[in-house]
Amino acid sequence: MQDTITFAATGDSFITRKLPAKNESYKEIADIINQADFRFTNLEVTLHHNEGIPGAVSGGTWAMGSPELLLDLKNYGFNTLAWANNHTLDYSIDGLKATEKYLNQSGFVHAGAGQNMAYASEPRYLETEMGRVALISATSTFHESWLAGEQRPDMIGRPGINPLRYKTIHQITPENMDTLKQIASTTYINATQELSIKEGFLVRRNDGIYSFGEYLFQENNEEGQSTAPDERDMSRMIQSIKQAKRQASHVIVSIHAHEMRNGEKELPAEFLEEFARKCIDEGAHAIIGHGPHVLRGIEIYKNRPIFYSLGNFIFQNDTVPYLPTDFYEKYQLSHSDNVADALDKRSKNNTIGFGTNHKIWESVIPVWTMEKGELAELKLYPVELGYGKERYERGWPVLSGNQDILKRLAKLSEPYGTNIDIEGNVGVIRLKEQTTAVKKDRIFL
Repeated sequence: MQDTITFAATGDSFITRKLPAKNESYKEIADIINQADFRFTNLEVTLHHNEGIPGAVSGGTWAMGSPELLLDLKNYGFNTLAWANNHTLDYSIDGLKATEKYLNQSGFVHAGAGQNMAYASEPRYLETEMGRVALISATSTFHESWLAGEQRPDMIGRPGINPLRYKTIHQITPENMDTLKQIASTTYINATQELSIKEGFLVRRNDGIYSFGEYLFQENNEEGQSTAPDERDMSRMIQSIKQAKRQASHVIVSIHAHEMRNGEKELPAEFLEEFARKCIDEGAHAIIGHGPHVLRGIEIYKNRPIFYSLGNFIFQNDTVPYLPTDFYEKYQLSHSDNVADALDKRSKNNTIGFGTNHKIWESVIPVWTMEKGELAELKLYPVELGYGKERYERGWPVLSGNQDILKRLAKLSEPYGTNIDIEGNVGVIRLKEQTTAVKKDRIFL
């Protein structure tokens, strides 16, 4: 292992437009990214020339762009991509295969999806002068039909994403549990389940958890919600990390997760925190989170960084070239309507939705150095993506002098014992100061 290696990461790149001709403003950001040996973004679109069939469900917007857009990501300096997310199967398996084809041709190291579970979950390796880096990618936000399938001796696997499933249990008081059971008895929501138990196809639970349809409830004096990562997926992830740390000097885990805590989009779900810490326990050197399109806090765990969400880097979901009938029908539009009509209808002419939330259009680019496998220094460069501009103008990152972005991130990071110093227009996390704070936080928790 080389003593020192530098990393740069961004959140979601939902890219649907080419960089403007002769506009070299992106180079300021590219210079920051190119400081690093490992340079990462999350690709949140399928890239093909209408080579996929629109899925019956999507990640929200059916995400598609031209394969030539990979050249613009190259121009920013990226050399690694994750593409396990809630848009990977927007254009079904053909869209996934086409995207993979163009990714393979592009020269990017990419991870998180593939022709079966083995390919989707395996580490992919970036060769740098300062060491070999492994990338493992997964997503917790997906439709169940998008899971990659295991290969068998007698059956091929299923193309899809590397999943991180999780279990959610709702905590309610004994009084509310009685009410819930009464509702179940009069609405027959559990009738099919009860019949399956009676006929031997299901076994009745004996763990104190009550099933109300597909939702799980448990009696507790304090009401709320708890989540935990699925043991199967956690085990597979640990297997990949154990393999990667024997094959590379550093292991990076990417996780795409929209799931939130207590209805707060800026707070990661409980299972994500457990997942991230377990990955580092097993040997990962950093966890790069993205998905909710807003910043979440940073934790320094065992002298290694966890970015619970880096928000958006490129966000152009309002300039997709095409949308399927399903999207138009959702908003009661007809075949005479077009993409612009559909996007106007969804946003109620930009009075609701992403375009009205400034936090969607503010983010940071972290650049960090690791020495002998531990964090030495981490710098945070704030960026803005054009909040308030027309939808065909916004979505490109520019360096920002807005210290409020760093202040908000610092506040979100405080519960993890993370101190972010603001020096001019850059946020800085230093290891020595951080170690003491984290230890105190752990004792307090």
